[in-house]
Amino acid sequence: MADLDSVPEVVIDPEGVFKYILVRVSSEPERYRDIVRGTKSAEYHNHIFEKLDPEIQALGLKCKCLGGGKIEHNSKDKKIRVFGESTGYGKADHSVTAEKLRSTYSDYEVVWSDEKK
Repeated sequence: MADLDSVPEVVIDPEGVFKYILVRVSSEPERYRDIVRGTKSAEYHNHIFEKLDPEIQALGLKCKCLGGGKIEHNSKDKKIRVFGESTGYGKADHSVTAEKLRSTYSDYEVVWSDEKK
């Protein structure tokens, strides 16, 4: 079984506006880690989860989607905006997502809102 720490906390596209999901990865009920995944290649939020779930299971871990939204990633201006919600999974806790993004993109301005657009 892989260690939870071996799973990258944030994997998102380097530029653009795209869907994202907040996922709880666990090795047992008491040990878990929340991770962020986002990509332009996903037409729907569940496409991200359907790609991630087998990867996580192959590590001997479990994962559960906590919700989704959108990310606007502007690498030129070093800004990330988190907003929106997933029709299928509901709205992720954008404040948690923003904290994860801040730790990975420490030189960026990261903001979030509950606005739909």
